[in-house]
Amino acid sequence: MQTTTPDLGPQTAEVARIVAGVQDDQLGSPTPCPGMDVAALLDHLVGLTIAFRRSAEKAEGTEGPVPDAAHLVPDWRTRLPAQLGSLAAAWREPGAWDGMTTIAGMTMPAADVGLVGVNEVLVHGWDLAAATGQRYQADPATAQACLTYNLEFAAGVPEMRDQIYGPVVAVPDDAPVFDRVLGQTGRDPGWSTG
Repeated sequence: MQTTTPDLGPQTAEVARIVAGVQDDQLGSPTPCPGMDVAALLDHLVGLTIAFRRSAEKAEGTEGPVPDAAHLVPDWRTRLPAQLGSLAAAWREPGAWDGMTTIAGMTMPAADVGLVGVNEVLVHGWDLAAATGQRYQADPATAQACLTYNLEFAAGVPEMRDQIYGPVVAVPDDAPVFDRVLGQTGRDPGWSTG
C-alpha cells in the first residue's frame, strides 16, 4: 500500500517541456493511444489537467468530454503548461490526498484519484513524446509510485485494468521501472511512429 504521496511537479514540468516541442505538422500524427492522434491526445491532456485539479480541490464537475482533435483549444501551447502547473500545485495543498473526492462522476478515495492523475500525466506525457520524436524523462519517484499503483490495481480488479489500458505488454521483471509502467498500461516501451 502506498504510504507517501508523490509530487506531481517534476513530471508535470517534463510534460510541459514535451508540449513545447510539439510541431504544428505533428498534430495529425499517430500516438501509442489507439484511435488518438497528437491533437486528440493534447485535448485529453487539457481536459484531464482540469478534472484532476478539481478533484484535488474536492470541487464538483470533474467530468470531461471525450478527447477529440477537433476540440483542441487554439491556445493549447500556453494553456496546457499553465494547467499542468496548477495541477501539481493543487495536489500539494494540505488535505488534497485526504478523504474522498470525485472524478468522472465517481466518488473515490482522494489518494487513489491522485495516483490515477499522476499515472495519467506520466504515461500520456510519454505517449506525446513518443508520437513527436522527443526524449522523455520519467521522474523516478513518480514512476515507482505508478508501478506500485498499477500492479495493485491489476491484482485487485484485472477486468477493469484491461478495459482501461488494454492487454499488458510483456516487459522483463528486471526492466527499468518506467518500462514496466508502460507495459502495465498496455504500451510497448519501444513504440515508434516508424
